Amino acid sequence: MADERDPELPGLLLRTERDLFVPLLREAADRDFELRTACPGWTVRDVLAHCGAALTRVVEGRFERGVFSPEANDRDIAERAGWTNARVVDELERGMTGAGPVIAASGGKLDGIALGEWVHAGDVREAFGVPGAYAGPGLDPALDLLAAVTRDRGTVPLTARLTGADGELALGAEDGDRERARYAGDGATLIRLYAGRPLTGTRYELTGARESELNLFG
Repeated sequence: MADERDPELPGLLLRTERDLFVPLLREAADRDFELRTACPGWTVRDVLAHCGAALTRVVEGRFERGVFSPEANDRDIAERAGWTNARVVDELERGMTGAGPVIAASGGKLDGIALGEWVHAGDVREAFGVPGAYAGPGLDPALDLLAAVTRDRGTVPLTARLTGADGELALGAEDGDRERARYAGDGATLIRLYAGRPLTGTRYELTGARESELNLFG
């Protein structure tokens, strides 16, 4: 796992997820888009509309003030209310294909968007009842991107010892006044912790920090 930001990593994560996630969505029934997700108030369709809108803004370079606020997210979803589910998925697929180069050129400022898109794909898989919703082929690049995002945002310094992985993953910014927190558990649960997703049924050890201190997305 990388110790420094790789500018190509967000695009790799998005393309890896696209190739796995979009076919799942194409095969889903319309009623599946009505399922509730871990995101309060949002259905699967709402999550996908939000994701497609966010990536379209990245590709088109539209970053007006408050663009990713809760109010803006709700407007994006409302603007797509008349779209078919297929059109919502089409926009998402285009965004996952085209956003990588823009994010790569952002110097890290947009890396969190790629990570958030991957987490939202996990939200949808979980709503669908797919095992390992926040795991799969995208997990390792997602963990590397998580490390880069937490360093950039100066979060709590934490060292993660991941089940089945060699070595340790360093997250957060060094803080001479604070000892590094420690995490032991699997990578998917670590993602859940930082994404503020439900932890029911998981097993992990966290010392030196509170769960609430790790939440990247509020």
